[in-house]
Amino acid sequence: DPAGFLNTNGQPIKISDFVGKKVVLIDFIDYTCINCQRTFPYLTSWYQKYGDQGLEVIGIHTPEFAFEKDPANVAAALKKFGITFPVVLDNNYGTWNAYNNEYWPDKYLIDIDGYVVYQHAGEGNYDETEQAIQGALAERDARLGLATKPTGGVVAPANAVAVNDMLVQSPETYFGSARNEYLGNGVQGQDGTQTLTIPSSQQENALYLGGTWNFQQQYAESSNGTVSYSWNAKNMYLVASSPTSAKVTVYLDGKLLTANRGADVAADGTMTIDGDRLYDIVAEPSYGPHTLMLKIDSGTLDAYTFTFG
Repeated sequence: DPAGFLNTNGQPIKISDFVGKKVVLIDFIDYTCINCQRTFPYLTSWYQKYGDQGLEVIGIHTPEFAFEKDPANVAAALKKFGITFPVVLDNNYGTWNAYNNEYWPDKYLIDIDGYVVYQHAGEGNYDETEQAIQGALAERDARLGLATKPTGGVVAPANAVAVNDMLVQSPETYFGSARNEYLGNGVQGQDGTQTLTIPSSQQENALYLGGTWNFQQQYAESSNGTVSYSWNAKNMYLVASSPTSAKVTVYLDGKLLTANRGADVAADGTMTIDGDRLYDIVAEPSYGPHTLMLKIDSGTLDAYTFTFG
């Protein structure tokens, strides 16, 4: 059973509630997933454009990390991204498993008869998705004997960000022992404390840690550590949290990060980790190779994963 519902005035919702009445677009989302975040402007635009024309948009929030099971964290993220459509808290993966889903994000368009008529995993194909929505709404209008027609055209959200996946050369890189196969120094796949030294010679797309780190299944924790990672993309993000609040200094290519910094890096090149979320670190104007270094100045950092765009 779902762990809860957001944006529904506390009322439960089911897909079956809409059979014979509405077209439903469901999307499996996760609020720290950068791929999901880049689709949010389209979801909110479709909800606004077609919400009074027979479309219901429902987010299925299936958490990748334990802190994403907290309804307060999800609610804060929905507010941040301006999401007002209903969201189901799929903490136990019940809906995810029912659809045999494998990806964040993944969209399923369900027609008035309750059948999935279109599906798209990942980002992109927005025009195709919207045309499928229009087709399903037109079928609904005809079935219900309505003289109206769904609005044409395709949305172009001003805040949408496009990414060229072919130019992103670095993989998602996890810190936690369950999936830290890119750990370049130290023992992979092992829980517990390791004291590490960052080597002078480093490979691209390998995670190097310095100082003392306590490895848990989903994250690695340190109060005195450093992180080094050579990557090749345009944007770099970190999913992180802190049991208190952590201050981290960010270096890019050997220099304090002051130019082309992400939204979460201050003008002095520092970043404060004070919430359970995705942090925007680097925002370069073009794709290319770089080396990032993080130095924990105070507090304790729980680092989950690097992602790229």
